Amino acid sequence: MTEWQDKFGALGVEIAAMSYDDVEPIAAFAEDRDIGYTLLSDKGAKHVNALGIRNEQYAEGHSAYGIPHPGVFYVDASGVIALKRAVPGYRDRPPLDELHRAVEALVEPTDAAAD
Repeated sequence: MTEWQDKFGALGVEIAAMSYDDVEPIAAFAEDRDIGYTLLSDKGAKHVNALGIRNEQYAEGHSAYGIPHPGVFYVDASGVIALKRAVPGYRDRPPLDELHRAVEALVEPTDAAAD
């Protein structure tokens, strides 16, 4: 995502990622890899469950409980989820070039871009 941050930023879109890990390991990961976007902790999978994206193969109590299916949401300026993409396997991610094109089609041009 880091290499795509500027491309999404040019659309006025900020990137954030969410993990079911605790805050401390997420912060260490971000620092070690010089992540320039927001990383969020969803320990206990409250948001993962609310969004209906939890990988159901791991029961509560399992070390991987709360892990979501890999996916991406685009939340528009009014707070509405305007785009969802997900894949079933944890090793794959939705293609970022396709996501960029899809988000670009949804983003309203800013006044500066329209001039």
